[in-house]
Amino acid sequence: MTHVTLRSEFESLIDPYAPVAQVATGFDFTEGPIWHPIEQYLLFSDMPADVRRRWDATRGVVEMRRPSNKCNGMTYDADLNLIVCEHATSSLVRERPDGRREIVASHVENQELNSPNDVCVHSSGAIYFSDPWYGRMPVYGVERPRQLGFQGVYRVPPGGGAPRLLVDRYLFDQPNGLCFSPDERLLYVNDTVQALIRVFDLGSDGGLSNGRVFASGIRSELEPGVPDGMKCDQRGNVWVTAPGGVWVYAPTGELLGKVRVPELVANLAWGGADFRTLYLTATHSVYAIATKVGPRHEPYMGARSRGAATAGSATSSASSASAPAAP
Repeated sequence: MTHVTLRSEFESLIDPYAPVAQVATGFDFTEGPIWHPIEQYLLFSDMPADVRRRWDATRGVVEMRRPSNKCNGMTYDADLNLIVCEHATSSLVRERPDGRREIVASHVENQELNSPNDVCVHSSGAIYFSDPWYGRMPVYGVERPRQLGFQGVYRVPPGGGAPRLLVDRYLFDQPNGLCFSPDERLLYVNDTVQALIRVFDLGSDGGLSNGRVFASGIRSELEPGVPDGMKCDQRGNVWVTAPGGVWVYAPTGELLGKVRVPELVANLAWGGADFRTLYLTATHSVYAIATKVGPRHEPYMGARSRGAATAGSATSSASSASAPAAP
């Protein structure tokens, strides 16, 4: 499968002929990939199946949690606590390595959040998350009425506290993927329904200002795919799920190229020993592709303690899904 080069800079990020390897398959709808930097495995969710799984090149796929409260986006904080967006509980949760579970955010203005969807952690320890209402729809969540009349983007301060709404409550239809620029001066947030990415300046108080459209028209009548998961690489380029796979934008907003994937991609995360393997959760499968560039440095990537362990424990072997080694 040949990827699409629109600007020459794209080929400094990825080989246009780089193979896309299927590392596991047989799932309902995969999401939320995150790589454990010490134990060297990929954690991912399967929302309709209500299961969280892990994959590594030695053991293949292992089931970690069932039920998983239809979890979606996941990341780690600097202490390798797992931060989880749960659709079924409308909560953002912290799972500590010893198994303790803490609610990070569940309500705003004394009403339940819609369903936290994706999440990223600032170097200060503040947590930013999007809150569309997909988790109140059947299949991907638990069908139930909404309490809020809007879909927002929030910040939880370092050390915890009430979530703070960061954007005009009617700016987004369905805010979804979000990520920081390498210097953390910018926060990117995409909107699945509006098919665009907005970018905001990040203030010293953690607030957002000067919102503007970074990229628009992320849609196609010919190929499935929408803005969903999104990550920033170490050079400031923005990688977002889109029709046909993943579209890559320069910091200027110029579209550089497209990574082609056989299935609709919902999310992505870099992993591997050198963080040069891009893992893609794509409907029924998880794929991996080698890249020439790595991610922006996330706080959890500096974790070094060998005593750190994964949140939760394996419960059973997960599937007959094939799991060859990632490139």
